[in-house]
Amino acid sequence: MAEETLENRLSAVESRVREQVTIRDLEAVQAALGAQILQLGTEMRAGFSTLRDEIRAGDEETRRVLRGEIRAGDEETRRVLRGEIRAGDEETRRVLRGEIRAGDEETRRVLRGEIRAGDEETRRSVTDDLHAFVEQRTQEILALVAAGDGETRRYMRVLYEDLVDRIEKTRG
Repeated sequence: MAEETLENRLSAVESRVREQVTIRDLEAVQAALGAQILQLGTEMRAGFSTLRDEIRAGDEETRRVLRGEIRAGDEETRRVLRGEIRAGDEETRRVLRGEIRAGDEETRRVLRGEIRAGDEETRRSVTDDLHAFVEQRTQEILALVAAGDGETRRYMRVLYEDLVDRIEKTRG
C-alpha cells in the first residue's frame, strides 16, 4: 500500500506541476492580450481623433462652399430683381406717358373747340371741368403707379420668400 500511496502522491504532484505550467501559460497569454488591448485602445483613440479632425475639416469646407454658393445666389437674385424692377418701372413710365399724351391731346382738342364756341360761362365751366379732369387723371395715374408698385413688391416678396426657403433647405 505504501507504493500505491507514493504513486498517488507522485501523480498528484505531477498534476499540480502541469496545472501550474498551464496557469503560467495562461498568465503570459493574459499579459499579452492586455498589452494588445491597450495598444488597440491607443490606436482607436488616435483613429477617432483623426476622424474627428477630418470631419471638422469637411464641415468647414462645406460651410465655405455653401457660403460662396449663397453669396452667388444672392447676387444673382439681386441682379435679376433689379432688372425686373427696372423693366417694370420703364414699362409703367412708357404706358403712363402714352396715356397722358393721349389724354392731353384729347383734352386740348375738346377744350379748344369749346372755348372757340362758347362764352364766358362756357369758359368758366370748361375751366372747372378741366381741373376736375386733371385731378381725375392725376388720381388715375397715381393709382396706376401705386398698383404697379404693389405688383412689383408682391413679386419681390415671392422671390425673397423663395430665396429664404432655398437657404433654409441648404442649411437643413
